[in-house]
Amino acid sequence: MRRYIPVAFLVFVVYMAFSGSVSPYGIAIGVLLAIGVSLVTSRYLIKDESKALSFRRFAHLAWYALYYLTVEEFRAHRKVIGIILSRNMPVKPAIVRVPYRARSEYTIVASANSITNTPGTVVVDIDTKRSLYYVHWIYAVGLDPETTYENVLKSFESRLSKVFE
Repeated sequence: MRRYIPVAFLVFVVYMAFSGSVSPYGIAIGVLLAIGVSLVTSRYLIKDESKALSFRRFAHLAWYALYYLTVEEFRAHRKVIGIILSRNMPVKPAIVRVPYRARSEYTIVASANSITNTPGTVVVDIDTKRSLYYVHWIYAVGLDPETTYENVLKSFESRLSKVFE
């Protein structure tokens, strides 16, 4: 039972946010959808039931979503807009190796998705044997692993590891 509640809750919240309907019909559809999706997917999404209902993890997830959608997206958009509006297009594109330290598959994938969804960076490959992302970076400030980790991944991975590990 503990594995179904978090998935159902998240599906319900996302449905309500995107539907915008708070009518009894909209709420009923949201509840039915949440229960159905949870019954079908929870066994694949939740590996450790003891972690599933952690309020601390949900709080970190909410904080990460807020941070990502405001701070990180704003920074990245500002940089890309500055490049676009510049007369000389000051780009330094490169495919860089970014080492990751995460252990959880969820953290690895969520970090890669966060990098890709941020303007100016795209994960083009993941080397799980060497714990590396290969990232196309529109303005590479450095090519060494520590510089790429600090500038591309650190803010995502440190926050997401509190959610998934």
